[in-house]
Amino acid sequence: MSRERTFMEYLQDLRNRVFRITIAVGLATALCMTFSVRIFNFDGYKIPLPHPDPFNNMAIQVILALKDNLLPQNVNLIQITPLGAFSTQINVAAMLGIILAMPIIVRELAAFINPGLYPHEKAIVRRFTASAIALFAAGCLFSYYVVIPYILDFLYRYGHSIGVSTFFDIGKFIPFVIQFLIIFGLSYQLPIVMWAFTVSGMVGYKFWRHKLKYAVIIIAIFGALVSPDGSGVTMWFAAGPMLLLYVFGMFVIEKKVKNALKILK
Repeated sequence: MSRERTFMEYLQDLRNRVFRITIAVGLATALCMTFSVRIFNFDGYKIPLPHPDPFNNMAIQVILALKDNLLPQNVNLIQITPLGAFSTQINVAAMLGIILAMPIIVRELAAFINPGLYPHEKAIVRRFTASAIALFAAGCLFSYYVVIPYILDFLYRYGHSIGVSTFFDIGKFIPFVIQFLIIFGLSYQLPIVMWAFTVSGMVGYKFWRHKLKYAVIIIAIFGALVSPDGSGVTMWFAAGPMLLLYVFGMFVIEKKVKNALKILK
């Protein structure tokens, strides 16, 4: 009976935390749909602050920034359905809402798992979290500034070479960009995944060196799958950094494990 009561308390705690996360994301999403960011001048200090403006909200500002920074010249965004632009705004606002609510999401998840962890395990989780966020941001930035502009320019030039006028549907352009940001952000988690498998004891620290040739093949296939063209160049924008991260993770794991073995001896 006590075991069932403990399990119910566990579920109740989980439900409460998920509810608080949902409320936080919902409020942040509503904020992004109704407020814009404007620069206000206070005695010479320019400070960005939220300002009520539903027709130039944060989601619209992000879409305009993506359009200006990523679209090739002479290419315009269009909507082919009445709700195309509005539904895209909602999707972008929801994504921004998750980002803005991330401190609350992390706090609630940490508070949920912390009671079951030892102090050294809590320190490991904190290090993993900080590293994962940094690598995810690095993957998104590389995708935004290097991969996506190249892909869009390549596809535009290919269409232009056969005399096709290019227009991008906003309902497909924004998801295309977000998809690549997420793919690259997640692919940059490779060293974290390698370290987690090694620490858990599922594989030995020499496993990654022994399987390097297979990793090259798998990563190359992954790069080809996420590439929208058959040029063979775009795939290496994804595969190249992942191979470097694999080798980096392999060396770091080997160094840390060997240092730990020396201490034990």
